[in-house]
Amino acid sequence: MRTAVVIPARYGSTRLPGKPLLKLKGKPLIQYTYEQAVRSPVDRVIVATDDERVLECVRSFGGEAVMTSPDHPSGTDRVAEVARGLDVEVIVNLQCDEPLIEPRHIGQLLPPFREEGVEMATLIAPLTEDEWRNPNVVKAVVDRRGYALYFSRAPIPFSREGSGVKEGPYWRHVGIYAYRRDFLLRLSSLPPSPLEEEEKLEQLRALEHGFKIFTVLTDYRAPGVDTEEELRRVLSLLP
Repeated sequence: MRTAVVIPARYGSTRLPGKPLLKLKGKPLIQYTYEQAVRSPVDRVIVATDDERVLECVRSFGGEAVMTSPDHPSGTDRVAEVARGLDVEVIVNLQCDEPLIEPRHIGQLLPPFREEGVEMATLIAPLTEDEWRNPNVVKAVVDRRGYALYFSRAPIPFSREGSGVKEGPYWRHVGIYAYRRDFLLRLSSLPPSPLEEEEKLEQLRALEHGFKIFTVLTDYRAPGVDTEEELRRVLSLLP
């Protein structure tokens, strides 16, 4: 099974402009993520960007990068543009702001695709009470077979009895995805959906169009870099 990681790296982040190039202990953010990806069990790693500065940065440390359209509404669409030219079966969409991801976490997404019927997969992890209330932490609700029922920034599910967050019904979504190539191209051809636009969660496009997303339990706990607070936390965790 031929595989690739594509890392969408848009320069114009709303909350952290120029995020892929932010220096963390002297090294750009995108380099941390790229170096972890190349150590994972995939055949190829490519950064997909909309900015020459990111392109030049990746190439300067020996990485592979390509320019993509600046008009993509989501990272999924940017990854799909690159996927059209790849001869692979499974593509992992790894956000550029995951510098603490470990190669084994990326590898966890691949085994489900050895089974028929799995077209898209993502990671979930146990959720804490503080994360449950935080709109920057995306929550996942899954069925008994491990397929996602919904993702939201809202605190879901809601315990009517007030019993508090516990493992089982409560999961934190880890925003890393894998797709069969043909499915990714089909998904990106669909217009952004109302729930996707309302929650600003691109995975809802798949659910809203009736597709299934298989979830894989992981122990990955490190934060991504979406806010200044998260940036400070990641800096404290880097070796």
